[in-house]
Amino acid sequence: MSLLKQYLSKKNIDKAGSDVIAYLASLDHIGQKSPDLQKAILSELRDQRSYLKMIASENFCSLGVQLAMGNLLTDKYAEGFPHHRFYAGCENVDSIETLAANELKKIFGVDHAYVQPHSGADANMIAFFAVLATRVQNPEIERLSKKKIDELNEEEYESLRKLFLNQKMMGMSLNSGGHLTHGYRHNISSKLFRSVSYDVDRNTELLDYKVLQEQVQQEKPLLLIAGYSSYPRKLNFAKLKEIANSVNAVLMVDMAHFAGLVAGKAFTGEYDPAPYADIITSTTHKTLRGPRGGFVLCTKEFQEGVDKGCPFVIGGPLPHVIGSKLLAFQEASKPAFHDYAKQILLNAKALSETFLNEGVKLFTGGTDNHLMVLDVQKSFGLTGRQAEILLREAFITVNRNTVPFDQNGPWYTSGIRVGTPALTTLGMKEAEMKQIGKLIITLLKNAKPKVVNGKKSLAKFDIDSKIVAKLQAEIKEILAGFPLYPQLQIENE
Repeated sequence: MSLLKQYLSKKNIDKAGSDVIAYLASLDHIGQKSPDLQKAILSELRDQRSYLKMIASENFCSLGVQLAMGNLLTDKYAEGFPHHRFYAGCENVDSIETLAANELKKIFGVDHAYVQPHSGADANMIAFFAVLATRVQNPEIERLSKKKIDELNEEEYESLRKLFLNQKMMGMSLNSGGHLTHGYRHNISSKLFRSVSYDVDRNTELLDYKVLQEQVQQEKPLLLIAGYSSYPRKLNFAKLKEIANSVNAVLMVDMAHFAGLVAGKAFTGEYDPAPYADIITSTTHKTLRGPRGGFVLCTKEFQEGVDKGCPFVIGGPLPHVIGSKLLAFQEASKPAFHDYAKQILLNAKALSETFLNEGVKLFTGGTDNHLMVLDVQKSFGLTGRQAEILLREAFITVNRNTVPFDQNGPWYTSGIRVGTPALTTLGMKEAEMKQIGKLIITLLKNAKPKVVNGKKSLAKFDIDSKIVAKLQAEIKEILAGFPLYPQLQIENE
């Protein structure tokens, strides 16, 4: 029997939500075409219902957002931007993309929005090229730019390329919580720019704005990037704008992690980047709770450059994903989303206080956003790799993460990153955070590195299996009270 027929045999069809009927029907159709694919999707649903999702960069989007991606919009090429395409027949894509961009402009209060990026990394690349195209000026560039780029000879083109790719950017280092695309040596961002990183203070582990200002005035970058992947504090964008202005630098904010907290008005005033940043980039699938993708917001100065994401960086937009983004943006504009964003912060505070009360070392000593980083090396004598594997065995999904000036390197690490967005989506609140925090502490306290050939392993560990089993049972009980997509009941998932 099909999944939909199973469901309707037990439910009154008048009470069945259209989202559930559509979702099950789509799974049935997939099963007819590829049973293996259907099996894998159902297995993923089962896994996501069976584990506490605490990866700070993951979330759960609505069934509607998921369904919006599965339609014929995927069959349309639409290079360019609304009403300026390189393919005919894009009128409907123009309409959808314009609606999505306008929704973002309304949510964040910005001049311009570009919703085509396939990811946060794409969004950052587009922002980089827009800055280079808009702000890099000298007589030689002006001379060469008078010609169309296709008309430049090889010598002229090479000269122009070197002028553009000799600019300087500053971003938070990976060690201090920054992102790969903010100038990490193994990322293309450090190939496009001469990259200089800034760090947190070694003692407080906090960003010192006075020290940053001195470094910026010394380096005089074209581009100052603010944003993070694992820094557990809010950023003061008024101060960062003042620092950038002191050397006429472009202030770019990568708010991939906290876009939902800005949209939901949990971050306001000097902690809202929109009034201060020249360019803002973001993903759509973290705290914003949309499909996997990205976007760029900017002032009018950078609009022309940003709209040239194609051909700068990306090829054809994904119209089906842009439609899904539109639906997610509309969801984010509702009062319920504001309540959700504020609860993320309450949950993070409750969870971090649970760790601190038990003497766990946290990066920066706490959090005032949606994430925290536990130094499991100092607190429990474990590597991040060991803690990640152990927690997964106990039905908790986190990711290992470096701490500032990490001695274990980026593979084994000394920390784990923990976030509250996904659990907040399930409806959990402070009481559950405290309970979960204590379970995590119990688990990590009872583990120790496995000794292999006389040396402590950096990945393997020893722990009493009874302790793991007990925690598995408790976590299963917690999740039973907060089911994922409770309206979507599938037998024998």
